[in-house]
Amino acid sequence: MSAIATDIAADFLVEAREILDQLGEQMVVLEHAPADRECLNAVFRGFHTIKGGAGFLDFGPMVAICHAVEDRFDAARTGAAPLDAQAFDGAQQSLDLLVDMLRCVSAGITPEPAPPELLAALRTGTANAPPAAANDALAAFASGGDSIDDLDFEALLDSLHGAGGVPGEAPAAPAPAAIPKLVAKSAAVAVEAAEATVRVDVRRLDAMVNLVGELVLARNRLKTIRPRLRDDDLDRAVASLDVATSRLQSAVMTARMQPVGRVFARFPKLARDVARQLHKQVDLEVVGADTELDRNLVEALADPLVHLVRNAIDHGIEMPEARRRAGKPELGRVRLSAQQEGDHVAIEVRDDGAGIDPDKIRRIAVDKGLVDADAAARLSSDECLQLLFLPGFSTRDEVSDLSGRGVGMDVVQSRIRELSGAVQIHSEIGAGSRFAIRVPLTLAILPTLLVEIDDDVYALPLVRVVEVLAHDPGKALWIDGQQVLDLRQQPLPLLGLRDWLGLDPAPLSASTCVVLQSGEQRFCLAVDRVRGREEVVIKALPPTLRGLPGYAGASLVGDGRMALILDVDALLRSGLRGNAPATARSSSNRHGNR
Repeated sequence: MSAIATDIAADFLVEAREILDQLGEQMVVLEHAPADRECLNAVFRGFHTIKGGAGFLDFGPMVAICHAVEDRFDAARTGAAPLDAQAFDGAQQSLDLLVDMLRCVSAGITPEPAPPELLAALRTGTANAPPAAANDALAAFASGGDSIDDLDFEALLDSLHGAGGVPGEAPAAPAPAAIPKLVAKSAAVAVEAAEATVRVDVRRLDAMVNLVGELVLARNRLKTIRPRLRDDDLDRAVASLDVATSRLQSAVMTARMQPVGRVFARFPKLARDVARQLHKQVDLEVVGADTELDRNLVEALADPLVHLVRNAIDHGIEMPEARRRAGKPELGRVRLSAQQEGDHVAIEVRDDGAGIDPDKIRRIAVDKGLVDADAAARLSSDECLQLLFLPGFSTRDEVSDLSGRGVGMDVVQSRIRELSGAVQIHSEIGAGSRFAIRVPLTLAILPTLLVEIDDDVYALPLVRVVEVLAHDPGKALWIDGQQVLDLRQQPLPLLGLRDWLGLDPAPLSASTCVVLQSGEQRFCLAVDRVRGREEVVIKALPPTLRGLPGYAGASLVGDGRMALILDVDALLRSGLRGNAPATARSSSNRHGNR
């Protein structure tokens, strides 16, 4: 295959995947509203577009299945054969086959043809349907009409070039007078599309992000040394560089942003398939699909969200008869939503099902030997829900295609933590459950609050910082063996970063506390000093610190020293248990002096 053909094939694979994701969502909408003409046209157009690209690249099996679906939906468009359950089932099965075929093509494997019985079922009812009125459209266009809709335009293209390898009669010759107008429109459409967008290799974007990261570090360094030089011209130059760097950083990060709708689009079809398999009635609502995230995060969230949506339908939503007995409508509801909150995005999977019984979770965890009985008895209801994240935990007694193997929720939590995010569970018996995910907008640059212990610098994600306040260590209280700080008549757990690091306590004098948010819980972190806010470029941890709880990464700060980025959630968990990584200080010093 030539280099040009290879590039065209690569572009086709990217576009086809996007179209298939959209088709999955559009098919579910159309199944609920078969009379929606706009949605019907969109579905027809999607299959038609894939068929055209596959035909150009000679992917015969894809052409055949797309044309069979296209025939069935064209018959619905003309009114000759309204869509029924058989048509929707066949179209959904065709989507699955097309996804598999794309995987084969990507791997350099020739895809297997679609089952003949599927193609025959799709064409049922289309035998008496009138052919697409391409010549009628051409005649109208040639007679003076200035506009032509997309579907008629595609029909005209079919009349010129053929329908893409489908056996049958040769297409009728179009009216010659319409052809110059048709070619002109085709050229205009191509030029407009080319001017509006350009495809960029993501590796080039990644390289730009890395370069901008280095520029941010250099800017921070200049801002640190600028006050010592006391030069007005230098001040103005550094200020201009600061503004330009911030704008460049924002522009580059925006170029990598993609709407989460690219992932969300596949879930209506997933929900439909799972619900039909379980004989449940489920409606999936998608909210905030235009919320944007770094493209790497968008793709990385796909698998965790698949687990959560499947679990919401499998474990959360009750069977129709059970919902009737509970006074609920038979149709269960699952809501998948996304919303930007500062430098993070909050994603929720919520259902109106039976909810999660914390006592049942406690019993299962003890029976499976995942937690000690005495420890389990001391857990609160919210803490019991967190047991769902233990490896090997499952509420299913039998293994099915969807669940029961004890693999899933622990993988979800691990994957979200790898993305520097967090996941929380909230549930009410009889009312449903809510799984809340919180991830940063990007994994490249992080706004932080820098704090100091002796001469070492640590970075706290700014989005987790609630407030900073002065603290008198002598006024700390002890409740049930836990040191707490009375903050406006609200007792908050108090952790000392020095204690957590295994260092000797500082002299008893006024210090500083940073109030941090971890899920639904707030706590205070006592530090020696707060240095200020700074955007840092996240780097991998030094080898000596990898695997230790409480650390999310490392970075260089303005004065050239290394700062360890603290994992707020892990810091709270290990701090309350008293598990402090005593090697942190020495490791930080060794790497900071390099």
